[in-house]
Amino acid sequence: MFLHEHPYKPFITHSTKKLIVGTLPPPRFSTGELLPKDVDFCYGSYYNSLWLFIDEIHQLGLRYDHSKIAVNQRKTFLKDHHIGICDIVQSCEREKIDASDLGMQNVQLRDVVGYLLKYPLIDTLLFTGGNSKNGPEYFFRKHLKIYHLKLNLQSSEVPRIHHFKLGNRIIKTVSLTSCSGAANISISRLPLYRQLKAKNPDFNTFDFRVMQYREFF
Repeated sequence: MFLHEHPYKPFITHSTKKLIVGTLPPPRFSTGELLPKDVDFCYGSYYNSLWLFIDEIHQLGLRYDHSKIAVNQRKTFLKDHHIGICDIVQSCEREKIDASDLGMQNVQLRDVVGYLLKYPLIDTLLFTGGNSKNGPEYFFRKHLKIYHLKLNLQSSEVPRIHHFKLGNRIIKTVSLTSCSGAANISISRLPLYRQLKAKNPDFNTFDFRVMQYREFF
């Protein structure tokens, strides 16, 4: 059994207003076996694509390599835009060493609500995936039960939006379409994607997520 531990601490500052919440980076980030275009930072997998979407939206000219410059480019963007990152999974066990969310067993969650209490300016959680089993929203719902809280539906359209009350604050959650390549099949089935694809045959799943993520990044 492989113990898959999160290699990065949450990246949050006292000016953070939005928090990106995923699960775990691929195991190679924990074992240090990065691929040439990987960046040694949160969402650093070149094949995850989150930073590719952000790069396209803001035209940042990001580097995709193991350099400290690449890491600092991403940290600067996050600070400038008051965005933090706190994946909800601290560790899990895997029979097969891969990045599958469904393959996670004996999952240990981070205290995301605890971070929300510590950083009072955070008003939005951006889930990089929905409520499918072992996805970030799925785990967050379980986590909220510890605090006797629950998500309330605000919009059922993709990306689905919920909110919950934390003290005197209203926290919004946005369940974005996963930035991993595995989500491409589900995107291709969405009526909106098919409509846009019919209008423009060159429109693809990358374009769809850039369009979706633009509103929140």
